[in-house]
Amino acid sequence: MTTIETWINNHESVYKAATRHSFIISIRHGSVDLSSFKRWLGQDYLFVRKFVPFVGSVLVKACKESDDESDMEVILSGLASLNDEISWFKKEAAKWDVQLSAIAPLQTNQNYCRFLESLMQPDVSYAVAITAFWAIEAVYQMSFAHCLEDDAKTPSELREACERWGNEGFGKYCDSLKKIANRCLSKGSNDVQVKAEAMLLQVLELEVEFWSMSDGQIN
Repeated sequence: MTTIETWINNHESVYKAATRHSFIISIRHGSVDLSSFKRWLGQDYLFVRKFVPFVGSVLVKACKESDDESDMEVILSGLASLNDEISWFKKEAAKWDVQLSAIAPLQTNQNYCRFLESLMQPDVSYAVAITAFWAIEAVYQMSFAHCLEDDAKTPSELREACERWGNEGFGKYCDSLKKIANRCLSKGSNDVQVKAEAMLLQVLELEVEFWSMSDGQIN
């Protein structure tokens, strides 16, 4: 069992809460309140704009610390795709009449973005940063893929959003990030592993809060 698999087993309840949140289940069942979807759309657009410099910082760490040149190519592909992702959010917002320029980040979103900024600091190791990167991407992949399963009743107008992160190609990309993270963790010190596990747990908790914010349970 890999390091990450062990940690997921150790934190199974919060991992399940992050990847099978009631907001995601409501999309899968076709019972989602569209106001919740619109709230998620606006808040996630703001989050992705803060996510870009974080991914850029992971790329810099890879260039300095990685022992495998292919890491840079995997991370760079993810960074490049974020430009298209921002364009998608703008197009989707126009479709749903969501005025992105009028949206302010809610407290939960602000907390998550501050967490991203903390991971960009020079004293955060590449192993910790790449594990966080994988976790953030993997939660979306696992969540939205659940909405695309054969027995899902996901509304047709929301399938494009689910396919954006739930598709097989994005799943393979997440697997590539996971392999990098596991390789780095296997070579990391005990201190690095302790920090990475704590950080993974924090990512999962923040993801749960972000879904809850989208669902209107918290701000």
